[in-house]
Amino acid sequence: MNRFVLRLLAAAVLASFAAGAPAAAAHTLSGTVLLLAKGGKVVDRSADVRNAVVVFRPKAGAKALATNQVFKMVTRQKEFVPRVLAVPVGATVQFPNDDPILHNAFTVSEGNRFDMGLYRKGEGKRVVFKTPGLVRVFCNIHQSMVAYIMVVDTPYFTMPDAAGHFTLSGLPAGPGTLEVWHEQTEVLSLPVSVPDAAAVQARLEVTKPRVPPHLNKLGQSYSRGNRGDNY
Repeated sequence: MNRFVLRLLAAAVLASFAAGAPAAAAHTLSGTVLLLAKGGKVVDRSADVRNAVVVFRPKAGAKALATNQVFKMVTRQKEFVPRVLAVPVGATVQFPNDDPILHNAFTVSEGNRFDMGLYRKGEGKRVVFKTPGLVRVFCNIHQSMVAYIMVVDTPYFTMPDAAGHFTLSGLPAGPGTLEVWHEQTEVLSLPVSVPDAAAVQARLEVTKPRVPPHLNKLGQSYSRGNRGDNY
């Protein structure tokens, strides 16, 4: 076999990979998140299951994928919208203000601390979240404003739909852990193995209030005259 023929064969092999020949199979994992009332017998309809975050962590490990996307958490009608964001570690989040009043978003969550200061209606500032974990976001003016940013250090995460259904795609084969977080429950960890034909059912009991007790950015109680009712 001459060198010309060898070069043709090598080119054909490279072309097959360029055409999308998979190096390894990717799998999906589906399931349902159920938020249960106290006692765990019936579904709690007052808790929004869409605010759950589902994360798969392969035993072999997997790094989060870098992204140039700018995520947004808007202040609107004295609420953070969306109430929950799930982002990869290193992601940028912008905090626009759609209200005609002042806000002051902040967090004291370790590794991702920020303080926006007072800001009016407009595009708002941006924050880069460099540390994985849960970030609790509050407003220093309006005590009832609460939001969460889950900073994830794996590429495999999602949030369920209104019925609690979720699907994780592109997973590697092998064992791992499925973690389900919701603001009103304790974190649930389930051992799973991919691929698995059976749908996962994550059952969590609602035990926490929708607005957790918290202090302002100075670590002090919100005073009666500074609860944001007039702002």
